[in-house]
Amino acid sequence: MHLHILGICGTFMGGIALLARAAGHRVTGCDANVYPPMSNQLAASGIELINGWDVEQIALQPDVFVIGNVVTRGNPLMEEILERGFPYISGPQWLRENVLAGRWVLAVAGTHGKTTVASMLAWILEEAGLEPGFLIGGIPGNFGVSARLNPPQPPFAKGGSQAPLRPIPKGGSQAALRPTPKGGGEPVTPPFDKGGQGGFFVVEADEYDTAFFDKRSKFVHYPARTAILNNLEFDHADIFPDLAAIETQFHHFVRTLPASGLIVANGTDAALARVLARGCYTPVERFGVTDGWAANAVAVGGFDVLWRSEKQGRVQWSLQGAHNQANALAAIAAARHCGVAPAQAIAALGGFQGVKRRMEVRGIVNGVTVYDDFAHHPTAIAATLEGLRAKVNSGPPPTGSGKLRASMAGALPASGVASTPEGAEPAPPSGGRILAVLEPRSSTMKAGVMKDRLTASLAGADRVYCYSAGLQWDAAAALAQLGAKAEVHADFGRLLEAVSAAAKPGDHIVIMSNGGFNGIHGKLLARLAKSF
Repeated sequence: MHLHILGICGTFMGGIALLARAAGHRVTGCDANVYPPMSNQLAASGIELINGWDVEQIALQPDVFVIGNVVTRGNPLMEEILERGFPYISGPQWLRENVLAGRWVLAVAGTHGKTTVASMLAWILEEAGLEPGFLIGGIPGNFGVSARLNPPQPPFAKGGSQAPLRPIPKGGSQAALRPTPKGGGEPVTPPFDKGGQGGFFVVEADEYDTAFFDKRSKFVHYPARTAILNNLEFDHADIFPDLAAIETQFHHFVRTLPASGLIVANGTDAALARVLARGCYTPVERFGVTDGWAANAVAVGGFDVLWRSEKQGRVQWSLQGAHNQANALAAIAAARHCGVAPAQAIAALGGFQGVKRRMEVRGIVNGVTVYDDFAHHPTAIAATLEGLRAKVNSGPPPTGSGKLRASMAGALPASGVASTPEGAEPAPPSGGRILAVLEPRSSTMKAGVMKDRLTASLAGADRVYCYSAGLQWDAAAALAQLGAKAEVHADFGRLLEAVSAAAKPGDHIVIMSNGGFNGIHGKLLARLAKSF
């Protein structure tokens, strides 16, 4: 079939495009501004990209238009599709019908950590030889792509219809589909035929709405057998009026899970406890609690994994922060449901290379380390700074001359060294200040819903720089309690100058945004290179 995808450069819709292309479909797509990194992934896969929403794209005559949630009524191309009565479908619905059906789906939901946990889980299954497919809202360092269709689908029949997949037996009668033993004994029997004819598939299960014509959360479309509920806070103020509305969507998701499945839930999260108390028909394993999965930190770079107080092994890695330990516990528990022994999962995490834009080192110039992080919610901001502080206070001094030792996101020629996800980067300098550079870019942050929590979330930084362009609230007033250590700039050039002027050898600059932030990473590294 020929699919034309509207909003193709978003991480989710771009992943849909890659999966469809791998399945043998012809794929084209458009977006308001065709942009990397997704545009680069798509072009490398031979997918034709069109910039903008002009109605002439109708002439492509695809079999179906796949609509991303960035598209609204009034979009000229969408209006023409509706006017002519052409077939269209949402991205999540297409994914369910054409990829997830017949597979053992592992869905990772939560306000924070979805991308990291999904990446960890996919890597554990890969190391166990289970060859998972995946669709993740970021680029895992171990795979280098955000989506993969594997094992391959059965051959396509004439007319583009897919040969039927063998369904999972009703009631989960196969030994492979037994839920994890309540007593926490041995892992379940490895799944028959690697999770069914379609294999295992890890999907980042987003609570954001599906499309302008389907306001349910994306994850209700995903027929999960194993589900991770990582945490739940208020976010997405543009579509949800309050936390209770999000809890209702999570409960809709919980109600779709089979009795032979497994829910891996954060046992310390009150909102998730309320969700499960509304009705749960699936076994639950909790993490972060002594009667479930727990982590005991033993030293920097490692922690012990416990299941009901019994040690399962020690994770040894370079990731920092209690949030990453919790992420790892969730991934280990979910993998166990698929037949991967905890010891095997723990060993796999030792080789986990992190995710791009999750504390990714973008460059080191004369002892100044610049990080890129996706944090944009106060909870995520606080966790990022806590993890970095632990790393800064414990890391060994850097080796080498102190010159630029990583990519400068375009400031270097193509022959420069590639940027390095957390888990593989050179150790940063010991000690030093943390300079937090924040762009409150999400709809929730722009509206000021979380402004009163910002001061506390940024307390772990030595200096704070906030970019206030486009905000509907007074950032200077909101951060006034931080005193002289906080600066607010509405002009990007002045912000860039202030950060580069303040930086000293040994500093750690962490840039936090869920967008491109005007290419600040490369521009800052270029300035720093000239300043010393």
